[in-house]
Amino acid sequence: MAHGRIRARIRRSHLYTFACLRPSTVEGDELHSIQGPGYSRRVHCNASHMHKKKPLNYSSNYISTTRYNVITFLPKAFFEQFRRVANIYFLVAAICSLFAFSPFTPLSMIAPLAFVLGVSMAKEAVEDWRRFIQDLKVNTRKASVHKGGGIFGRKQWRKIRVGDVVKVEKDKFFPADLLLLSSSYEDGLCYVETMNLDGETNLKVKRALEVTLPLDSDESFKDFAGVIRCEDPNPSLYTFVGNLEYDRQIYPLDSSQILLRDSKLRNTAYIYGVVIFAGQDSKVMQNSTKSPSKRSSVEKKMDRIIYVLLATLLALSIISSMGFFIQTKYQMPDWWYLEPQSSQFCYDPDQAAASGFCHFITALMLYGYLIPISLYVSIEVVKFLQAIFINQDINMYDEESGVPAQARTSNLNEELGQVDTVLSDKTGTLTCNQMDFLKCSIAGTAFGVRASEVEIAAAKKMAIDTEQESDALSLRASEIKLERVVTLADEKGLKPSIKGFSFDDSRLMGGNWTKESNADMILLFLRILAVCHAAIPEVNEETGDFTYEAESPDEIAFLVAAKEFGFEFVRRTQSSVFVRERYPSSGNPIEREYKILNLLDFTSKRKRMSVIVQDENGQIMLMCKGADSIIFERLAKNGRTYEESTTRHLNEYGEAGLRTLALAYKPLDEAEYTAWNNEFVKAKTSIGVDREAMLEKVSDMMERELILVGATAVEDKLQKGVPRCIDQLAQAGLKIWVLTGDKMETAINIGFACSLLRQGMKQICISAMNSDTNPDVKKAVKEDISMQMTNASQMINLEKDPHAAFALIIDGKSLTYALEDDMKHQFLRLAVDCASVICCRVSPKQKALVTRLVKEGTGKTTLAIGDGANDVGMIQEADIGVGISGVEGMQAVMASDFAIAQFRFLERLLVVHGHWCYKRITHMICYFFYKNIAFGLTFFYFEAVTGFSGQSIYDDWYMILFNVFVTSIPVISLGVF
Repeated sequence: MAHGRIRARIRRSHLYTFACLRPSTVEGDELHSIQGPGYSRRVHCNASHMHKKKPLNYSSNYISTTRYNVITFLPKAFFEQFRRVANIYFLVAAICSLFAFSPFTPLSMIAPLAFVLGVSMAKEAVEDWRRFIQDLKVNTRKASVHKGGGIFGRKQWRKIRVGDVVKVEKDKFFPADLLLLSSSYEDGLCYVETMNLDGETNLKVKRALEVTLPLDSDESFKDFAGVIRCEDPNPSLYTFVGNLEYDRQIYPLDSSQILLRDSKLRNTAYIYGVVIFAGQDSKVMQNSTKSPSKRSSVEKKMDRIIYVLLATLLALSIISSMGFFIQTKYQMPDWWYLEPQSSQFCYDPDQAAASGFCHFITALMLYGYLIPISLYVSIEVVKFLQAIFINQDINMYDEESGVPAQARTSNLNEELGQVDTVLSDKTGTLTCNQMDFLKCSIAGTAFGVRASEVEIAAAKKMAIDTEQESDALSLRASEIKLERVVTLADEKGLKPSIKGFSFDDSRLMGGNWTKESNADMILLFLRILAVCHAAIPEVNEETGDFTYEAESPDEIAFLVAAKEFGFEFVRRTQSSVFVRERYPSSGNPIEREYKILNLLDFTSKRKRMSVIVQDENGQIMLMCKGADSIIFERLAKNGRTYEESTTRHLNEYGEAGLRTLALAYKPLDEAEYTAWNNEFVKAKTSIGVDREAMLEKVSDMMERELILVGATAVEDKLQKGVPRCIDQLAQAGLKIWVLTGDKMETAINIGFACSLLRQGMKQICISAMNSDTNPDVKKAVKEDISMQMTNASQMINLEKDPHAAFALIIDGKSLTYALEDDMKHQFLRLAVDCASVICCRVSPKQKALVTRLVKEGTGKTTLAIGDGANDVGMIQEADIGVGISGVEGMQAVMASDFAIAQFRFLERLLVVHGHWCYKRITHMICYFFYKNIAFGLTFFYFEAVTGFSGQSIYDDWYMILFNVFVTSIPVISLGVF
């Protein structure tokens, strides 16, 4: 069985909306292909040698992220060094030292410059060498590649070519962009983790074409051949257009068959795939952009000081050359002992003007010690040592994950001490990105008595309000009420902690739900939780407990909740799920089978997911869950019985900072389902660009006339120490902006929970009325938003209390208008006057635009912090980017300047390390300029009393050692300690 087939018992490709069934085909000259600009790629499967020569000549799988190579290092490195104006000056001075009018020997001018440039270039070389070593580790990874004759062998990634057939095993990375041919599951299903690409840890389902499923062993590729015609290399991670010509038939391809480089195979023993894009053509490399070059404000100011010193140097040289001109023209003829009649060009009384100019060049070199040649190198040494202090700080080490703080660049250390505005993501940054099932509403009845963190914060705020406005008796009552809320929230400490489940209500727990008046609806609600999903159960062989792998953390929380309620999802087979149901009336659990007829999966556009199931009695039913706004508009007239009460509960859950979904169902008769399924299969097997639109239309037909069952509420808990950190940063004078995708009500309550919104702070809420594409309506909406901002600005200006604090909350629709050119400055002026800003329902692009507006509009230092790929634009746009090395992968960390494990460490990073680095490095720079100015002016004083002779008062090597070594070490120590 070395090359045998692992027969997994899951076959689901016919269930999914975008599954690839055998489509209708044509033969002969009627074969059609994708053509036109942007669709010229042709891949010959299992024939990689055809892609090494023209006209194809596709790139190899070798990648390089280095800035230099052996040939380009010297020219590029010299260019980088001579972008600094001081280095250009010293280069000119070194060249001039080769002539007779130089006051110094050539060696004494060239040696310091060579040392400084050498150290800086060596640093560049070391950093680039590290990048080369990282590339080498990736390029020398090995994968199993078809060598011919049905034999696979190990080959380095860099030697893989387009057209190669590759076998990838469980928990291994894909070496290139592959077309999935088959997998260890008999229907070609596989699970992929794309954390390195988009930051998401949830597994994605990929499915092979049915026609390639027989390619299920090494020997089956002996005579395999086919042609893939597809799009050219592009950076789009989520789209793919192409087709496969195989056995004189054409099969459409889309992104569900594509496995991207650097994603990982999970929960699947192995897959076979053919390389479509390799190396720099792969989508992940097409997306790789060089981080923007960031310079600290201190370094920019230092450059301005250098220009001032250069101007001073020029002025002193002019004064000195004028003095020398006067001495040479009027006094030198009387100095017989200098033999003026036989003087050289630079000391000729008859050519006093030329001699003055010659002395001007000499003076430029002589007073050159005003410019600190070793300053740049010293600063780099200091910043490097400061970065080590940040990396080694035990107080920023996260014991739970074992991740320390990391200064990914040392160029911005002192900027940490000048931050004015912090722009933060919410999910995964302020919160843990771990969903806990907390509350639910079933048939108009609310269940769940535990308080969320937001509710606890609101209760504390209410208690403070009561303390200010009522007497001691009512204060005591409020404290008792608060105590009860907090106690309810903390009761979980008395019970074993269950990950993903913080629900507490005796009416549902322990089978007590059967005693409720609406027990039939509760039963349906729990079955929807246990059946309506795309998860896979994994059993722990030692304990017998089940864990779940799903595409969404919410799904895992639902399955854990269903298990605790007595409906445990235990098994999935080819077309069924099995649920172990426990009832108080029967001692042993009953295992029920639900046949999955169709699965309409969740997408960000659909905002819902549905399954069509048939139970053991033959009853067919549609189960659906999704956003409440989507579900409610699809309810039947007789399905709105609980709409009013459920809407009220959803609003309460939103105010409590919880994430909500609505649950509904629809009974189907066999004839109705059969007719719809025929249309569904017809849409799935169609070929053309409108295939997805047809599928969406057919799916939408089924997901109508639903009957509302209830709603769920899960909590994404705040990270430890977040409220204290935000409070401390606010006291330090920093403005905090939170950019989140939550609704306004949820965002406000989470703001109170994390201390972003505080007691006594006045809220300014800006929201847009419902708009459509009508230009007149859009204009009215825009004017309304402008008026809201104008009124808010007037309210702030008329505020008489100097200690009053304001908080601005704006939704995504309003922000779209506020970021337009004619309104963005008005929005910025309002936001700057507020201590806290919360932007709701924002997209990744809006995050970057807001960050750019704050950075450019205020001119002050901005810091952006996030943990996911959707935060990369914001992180790169800000003056300082901080990545959270959390649950959502490493995309944010790789784009950041500093990386920390928890948000609470931001306080120490800014208030301690930022303050120290800024204070120490500015003192060091001031002392550097002081010592060089003091040392350089002694030359001018000496010149004034020696007839502007252009001679040095010190020995050449003494000056070199004094400036570069002797006086640098104490100043560097000042900058480090």
